Amino acid sequence: MKKPVFFAVLIILMSSCNKKHDIMISGNYPWGTHDYLYINKLNLNTPELVDSVRINKSGKFKINIQSTEPAFFTLGFTNSEFITLVADPGNRIYVEFKGKRLQNEYSVSGSEESEKVRMLDKKLGQTIIVLDSLTSIYRELVEKGDNPGKLAEIEQLYTSRLNEQRKHNINFILDNLTNLSAIKALYQKVNENTYVLYQQRDLQYLKLVADSLGRYYPGTSLTRTLKENLEDELNQMYINNITQVADNIAPVELDANLEDINGKRVKLSDLTVNNYVLLSFWSAESHECISNNLFLKQMYSLYHNQGFEIYQVNLDSDESLWKSSVRFDELPWVNVREDDPSNPLTARIFNITTLPANYLFDKNGDIIAKDLWGRSLKIKLGQIFD
Repeated sequence: MKKPVFFAVLIILMSSCNKKHDIMISGNYPWGTHDYLYINKLNLNTPELVDSVRINKSGKFKINIQSTEPAFFTLGFTNSEFITLVADPGNRIYVEFKGKRLQNEYSVSGSEESEKVRMLDKKLGQTIIVLDSLTSIYRELVEKGDNPGKLAEIEQLYTSRLNEQRKHNINFILDNLTNLSAIKALYQKVNENTYVLYQQRDLQYLKLVADSLGRYYPGTSLTRTLKENLEDELNQMYINNITQVADNIAPVELDANLEDINGKRVKLSDLTVNNYVLLSFWSAESHECISNNLFLKQMYSLYHNQGFEIYQVNLDSDESLWKSSVRFDELPWVNVREDDPSNPLTARIFNITTLPANYLFDKNGDIIAKDLWGRSLKIKLGQIFD
């Protein structure tokens, strides 16, 4: 008599365990009864077919997927007509399609991350419509072969709208560093060849997300792939960018050895031993640089005792202006100046074209980020020291 009871309990326990790893996706699509929806698992941008589900005569569908970790999934008819979902084991996701084209309008419940992705895709879709329209107008003008002023205006409008989308994605990433939906914001494209985050300095956001998700989702497939395929590659890209510039000038060591306001030479490499060092380039004539220095004072006060140093290189031709600015603003870190500001060797080695600019070095002297400002720098230092 005891054995049936034992097996009944065992079956219940096994069923309970399976539900913990079970993701249920259900919904309503009344325009395609008897059609099949296909579910792909995404490891970053690579799809892998998981299963399919048939839409019944009432337009309803439901499918269960086994997963032991959070993941991205696509739900759709083809590789070009689908929506993206983010699901955790145990999620019960419901999708209500409100039009024949899946991406046009739908609602999703049971997954806050999936709702964030929906909003990201909606915003990008609106941007793509505008960019495609501008591209068509531009091509028509080119074919006519006149009105160069109008062409320049279209180019400006295109760049402005693309940058607006870029800023939207950056703000989303900074607000969602602990959410997997930040990965979606990293990899969105306006066309096959152009990422929304298209500027080289946007590499810092890839690094921020990889570091943050590595802490909140350690050991998962997504974070492992981010670490393996992005972190090393990004660091190498920073280094390659510098060494390519260095190859075009006289052979020099990738270091700095400049005089501070007291005439003492200080080497950058001496500071990077067992410290995280921000190599910063600035000018006392730049209001943006001055404002950035005031923020750096806050960060220096917070993290200096934990191993954060700043090595700041001034590019002003007026030496007295530099010295008086350092003293007036009471800048507490190492502040040096190019030996010959008219031929700034250090700035050339590090490919500095605008001010302010910076590089962040780890304790091994390796570059781990570039051009971190304000909130981005605060988040990065918090990840390192807090």
